Amino acid sequence: MTAAAALMGAWVALLWLLEAVDLLSGHALDTYGISPREAGELRDLVPAAFLHFGAGHLAANTVPLLVLGFLAALGGIRRFLAVAALIVVLDGLGVWLVSPAHSVTAGASGLVFGLFGYLAARGFVDRRPLDVAVGLLVGTVWGGTVLLGVSPAQSGVSWQGHLFGLLAGVAAAFVFRRRRPSADGAAAITG
Repeated sequence: MTAAAALMGAWVALLWLLEAVDLLSGHALDTYGISPREAGELRDLVPAAFLHFGAGHLAANTVPLLVLGFLAALGGIRRFLAVAALIVVLDGLGVWLVSPAHSVTAGASGLVFGLFGYLAARGFVDRRPLDVAVGLLVGTVWGGTVLLGVSPAQSGVSWQGHLFGLLAGVAAAFVFRRRRPSADGAAAITG
């Protein structure tokens, strides 16, 4: 529990440090956002998830990232880092493929929506009652926000980043599902 809290505290501190550097450099880091369908921009898939367009943008992501990240990291730090990496890459690819031309996307909200999707699906995929309860709690608290966040009607918000983050999180629940021991002691995936 302490490791999960320390990891998420450090993660969010890094995001705020990067935002301070961006501000002090005249927003020089904003260039690392994702511009769609430009081959050279593929290198920005990961950095874009750590950068924000101002303190208000980062503040909006801070609490959900802390809470959802902490809950996901309770399942193991290595698993969390693998889940987060998969979400960031798949989300970034989705944004790169379908965002409108001449747009730039950055921010941790793709990861936030991905962690929501991961936590909401994980219990059902793993068939673990505690994780189902966590998923239902997360769905109750943030479900309405998620539905609004994936709506194309929102202006000035990358609904593409939110949607692909959510889908990547659900995919991560399947990719990183826990294997159950079979009757003969070998690991088996139930389903």
